[in-house]
Amino acid sequence: MPLARSLSMTSLNGLPQWEDEDLPVEDLLLFEVSWEVTNKVGGIYTVIQTKAKTTADEWGENYFLIGPYFEHNVKTQVEVCDPPNPAVKKAMDTMKSQGCQVFFGRWLIEGSPYVLLFDIGSAAWNLDRWKGEFWDVSNIGIPFHDREANDAVIFGSLTAWFLKELSSQFDGKPHIIAHFHEWQAGVGLILSRSQKLPVATIFTTHATLLGRYLCAASIDFYNNLDQFDIDKEAGERQIYHRYCMERASVHCAHVFTTVSQITAVEAEHMLKRNPDVVTPNGLNIKKFSAMHEFQNLHSMYKARIQEFIRGHFYGHLDFSLEKTLFFFIAGRYEFSNKGADMFLEALSRLNFLLRVHKTDVTVVVFFIMPAKTNNFNVETLKGQAVRKQLWDTAQSVKEKFGKKLYNALLK
Repeated sequence: MPLARSLSMTSLNGLPQWEDEDLPVEDLLLFEVSWEVTNKVGGIYTVIQTKAKTTADEWGENYFLIGPYFEHNVKTQVEVCDPPNPAVKKAMDTMKSQGCQVFFGRWLIEGSPYVLLFDIGSAAWNLDRWKGEFWDVSNIGIPFHDREANDAVIFGSLTAWFLKELSSQFDGKPHIIAHFHEWQAGVGLILSRSQKLPVATIFTTHATLLGRYLCAASIDFYNNLDQFDIDKEAGERQIYHRYCMERASVHCAHVFTTVSQITAVEAEHMLKRNPDVVTPNGLNIKKFSAMHEFQNLHSMYKARIQEFIRGHFYGHLDFSLEKTLFFFIAGRYEFSNKGADMFLEALSRLNFLLRVHKTDVTVVVFFIMPAKTNNFNVETLKGQAVRKQLWDTAQSVKEKFGKKLYNALLK
């Protein structure tokens, strides 16, 4: 077998040809596999969550999400129930009978899609055996100290095991499609192909693994895409095994997709395969199809932001909120990778121009980036408390005065 980074969709043939050009949804089962199903790590969680309703509406009872089980997430995000599909239930029961904990329910988000969650910890005793099996089919070795990669092997092995138990129950229809997101889920794809399971596979990268590392190192990435020694760069960052997992997943997938044209160019150089389809991330514009509804929401939330600003800058509110612009930047706490450096530079230039033109416009900026917080700003909390007390007092006076005025006018 060729090296893992050279595996392609032709090197692991075994998927039967589907004769129908337009297969009805009733004859299909779609499984979307990601480490971020019910488990918020980064932006992929939001991508999956926001498109779940549309997918669930189109696929109905034949759409399932597969992810890792974490008790604290399930308690707040999942309503546990029995699988509606008997084949899915039988596959789960088989895995449970062999010591694996598998959970099923509805994800409590818009669309309420079905989720199938594997308890990684309950299956960890298989890790050494599964790492050996993964080595046998891919020649990719996983270091014992890389917990994230080890978890990916367990998660992928459980996913492939489930798909095997499920597909073995069918003779032809329904056809199974498995859509894998990012390298953490890729092991399941590689094993499914190596076992020649009758499953059509899709792999989506939202940004290449090595690309993330290179960008974080403040390297002029996009202008030097064709200059990098990929193996050397991955090795120096001690992520060569992860890179191999990602690249093998890309080349084993029947269909490879990315989420933007620039990521497609990145994948061509980093992963050595052109995407078959580009599926851009976007907004569900139908949600705000009624303009008056959008305007009402905008007005309501702007008022909330203004109330927060009044409390936050209590005692120093020397600017007009009606002439204030609110800017936001959100993402992982990565200074250059998420554009915070460019954002700050742009704000500096904007501040200079506002001062030169002596404008009375004020700009308030929100940086929304999750990070470890050690304490609270006591003065800010005190300001919010005073603001609320003033508001409550004003409302009380308003109500009392309003009643007296109303009664006086009636006389």
